[in-house]
Amino acid sequence: MNPAMLFTLKKKFEDFQARHPKFAMFGQDLMRSGVGEGSVIDITVTLPDGRTLQSNMRVTAEDVELIKDLGSMGR
Repeated sequence: MNPAMLFTLKKKFEDFQARHPKFAMFGQDLMRSGVGEGSVIDITVTLPDGRTLQSNMRVTAEDVELIKDLGSMGR
């Protein structure tokens, strides 16, 4: 990935955090809590027409490693 693209993604992520501060705080709390192997992440999305979509996943050791790697990229 080229540096210009990384800069653009960083700016877009910062804009996202500004638009959705509660979600950003939730994400920070997740990282601080040490979501680990065996945790279950459950997501529900309510569409504008009222329908809901739901999914969940059990976190694996590989998922934890990926999250750590992604987190270290932002430093």
